[in-house]
Amino acid sequence: MKKQYQWILGACAAVPLFANANFNQQSLNAFAKDTKLMFTSEDNFFGKTGEVLASIALTNNSNVELPKGQGDWQIYIHSIRKIAKVRHPGFKLEHVNGDLHRLIPTTEFPGLAHGQSIKVEFEAAAWIAAYSDFMPRAFIVSKQLQPAIFANTDTEDLTQFVTPFTRENQLKRYNDPVDQTVTPTAAIRFEQNLAVNSIEIKDASTRIIPKPQQVEFKRGSTRLSNDWHVRFSGRLASEVSVFKEDLAEYGLTLAMQADHIPLEKGAKAIELSVDKKLKDAQSYTLNIDSDRIRIVGADNAGVFYGIQSLLALFPANANNEVALPRGEIKDAPRFNWRGMHYDNGRNFHGKDAMFKLVEQMAKYKLNKFHWHFSDDEGWRLEIKDLPELTDIGATRCFDLQEQTCLLTQLGTGPFKSGSGNGYLSRNDFIELLKFAKARHIDIIPEIESPGHARAAIKAMEARYHHYSAKGNLVAAKAYLLSEATDTSTYSTVQSYTDNALNVCMDSSYAFIEKVTYEIQSMYREAGVRLTNLHFGGDEVGHGAWTGSPACQKLFEQADNGVAGVQDLKPYFTQRVAQIFSRRGVTPGAWEDGLMYDATTPFNREEFPNKSFTVNAWDNIWEWGVADRAYRLANDGYQVILSHGTHLYFDHPYEAHPLERGYYWAARATDTQKVFGYMPDDLYANADVTRDLDPIDNLEALVGRALPQLEKPENILGIQGQVWSETIRTESQFLEMVFPRLLPLAERAWHKAKWEGQTINKAQRLEDWAQFAATLSEKELAKLDAAGIAAHLPVPGAIIEDGKLHANSAFPLLPIQFSIDGGKSWQTYSGPTSVAQGSSVQLRTYLGNKNVSRITYLPN
Repeated sequence: MKKQYQWILGACAAVPLFANANFNQQSLNAFAKDTKLMFTSEDNFFGKTGEVLASIALTNNSNVELPKGQGDWQIYIHSIRKIAKVRHPGFKLEHVNGDLHRLIPTTEFPGLAHGQSIKVEFEAAAWIAAYSDFMPRAFIVSKQLQPAIFANTDTEDLTQFVTPFTRENQLKRYNDPVDQTVTPTAAIRFEQNLAVNSIEIKDASTRIIPKPQQVEFKRGSTRLSNDWHVRFSGRLASEVSVFKEDLAEYGLTLAMQADHIPLEKGAKAIELSVDKKLKDAQSYTLNIDSDRIRIVGADNAGVFYGIQSLLALFPANANNEVALPRGEIKDAPRFNWRGMHYDNGRNFHGKDAMFKLVEQMAKYKLNKFHWHFSDDEGWRLEIKDLPELTDIGATRCFDLQEQTCLLTQLGTGPFKSGSGNGYLSRNDFIELLKFAKARHIDIIPEIESPGHARAAIKAMEARYHHYSAKGNLVAAKAYLLSEATDTSTYSTVQSYTDNALNVCMDSSYAFIEKVTYEIQSMYREAGVRLTNLHFGGDEVGHGAWTGSPACQKLFEQADNGVAGVQDLKPYFTQRVAQIFSRRGVTPGAWEDGLMYDATTPFNREEFPNKSFTVNAWDNIWEWGVADRAYRLANDGYQVILSHGTHLYFDHPYEAHPLERGYYWAARATDTQKVFGYMPDDLYANADVTRDLDPIDNLEALVGRALPQLEKPENILGIQGQVWSETIRTESQFLEMVFPRLLPLAERAWHKAKWEGQTINKAQRLEDWAQFAATLSEKELAKLDAAGIAAHLPVPGAIIEDGKLHANSAFPLLPIQFSIDGGKSWQTYSGPTSVAQGSSVQLRTYLGNKNVSRITYLPN
């Protein structure tokens, strides 16, 4: 039996959990329905920096009484902050695994009758300064009854089970050192927005995102309507098919034929062709005249991007006819790698979410979709011959033995119907591959290993038990990723104790080869070549493999390059790289998966692969490893800039407790901050520390010389990341990605004149103002029409001399205000008189459904 099973069963046996039979199913359900469970962040300044005092309060409004003393019940909560201990003698705390904790009543439990409340304080790691630091769907369990979710926690409205954040020791993360975070208010936002709103907006309707290299518009416009035709080179049939779909969204149905068919005299046409004389791959020219629109690409991709630029000139509300400015565009991409990473291993958000993301990536000329489909909390792709990966690994529920599902995590709650469960079938993925290929997007799957592999490990353990029961030990052990006699002890950043696959077992590599083979077969069936495959490599728990007999046996073998535990990650990486090399696939990894120590990459010459991509993410300057991107590039790795401070879209838009997301890399990452990222000079992005102290001397902060980039050709491009621990629904996912994906695309495609070590701040502000106005003028509305309700910035406002003044971080984005508590809303059109002492609510809005969070005056 695996050691973790022994631990769980041992813990259950050691405590008389079911000593008193107080509940039946009806009373358990009634208690959970009418008992309110509330979380509170009590004090972030408690103890040392990185410790928090929080609490759980239970108010019994039901007719079911909890008797004194030990009972036959336990309360389970999801806590991403690992709880160290509870400060209440009536409860014993147990950490189950990952974020799952349970409270068990002791002999000193005082009882909880109708109308009574009990508060349980607990100490935990890190800080809690946002509602989304708490997870929904706490539940109560008794005997073998079906678990019951506390009803007020069974919601995505976090305010229903989290008390407000109002005090400084709740809003700030720590006080030693001083956290410089300022919680934004309407007045603070108003002051911040003044600069961008003072700039004259020019040509927002004709601004293309991402910005082309050269644009020259002349006087006059061309009317594109259904009497136009499309003529195209035969090789462009796929691009034309997508173009036809896109035109239909604007009510345009143009006759489309290959260019060997002549046009009638006087016919107007869009002409699409390829000219290999164009210098740069993926480049294009776009000419708009009175009766001709010509798009010429260096290749098929160039034509596709020229089409996207043409469509970008369409007003959002165009229907049946479009007025286009006449002129010429010459364009080529800044980087070949323009990527977006999407983690739905943690939480699955449905098939449609993936298609929406890929579709919008294409519209903004992104071309690499890094799909993080596996992690500790889930495996999201059907693999032929390994059904356990999705039968077990794609679903979480309350099953401590994990025979029917993974252990519940991240607010899923006890039932398989909970949030975050699901996967893509083989056919779904093949469909997605075809969809992406038609839009010139490469999908890079990630088989997360050797750490973050718990979903796969548990699935293969279930497979082992299944075949063992049938007496087929060969099949049982074929893809086993864990060792029953492994006594290693460790805890990861995410508080897992059993998520590292055993790198010393040949069956682990058989598993990786099998999954790689099946993925390749899906690509081939879709008519696509698998060129890149990511294997993760990051965040292996310290102590993994130290108690593994298989690893000890490996250490004792001569001449294999493995003498101890520190040799195991390079050994694993080399074996995986060899598997991928044989299959003609370029391997990829996260930066910490390729480091011997903080500053020394694995020996690049040990890997047979022509290319080896690495995502450089850790640019927390004061941690001293932010120069890894350059170190890895100089050592021969192909680097994709994926930096946490600017390019992690799971972080909050602003430092407000109501904003969703983790905030370990930066307290906030708004759309403007993404826009300001400078990929050509890594060190120029070093603006502030995590405490928000300004960085005046980066070398002094790091404490050593910083390497310069010697091989710029090894910087392939940039990539945005969204991790989904706090993102449980499709709408939450889309809101976190959009509109931040658009400035990501801008920087990946276009190098601005203001970029550099010495930043032209005035020029950058003007460029941002035009970009933000374009979002307001048309891009947000286009996203809305595609079913994407993008995050809208909360407005700024003040009341001065009896008048309400309001503004937005996105110029031209409409603002609404209410003076009757939100019962009715008026559109703000300029300074407006308000009665003295008025309470005003404000929000930005788009259409009839998408609105920002509400801000209040007085603040």
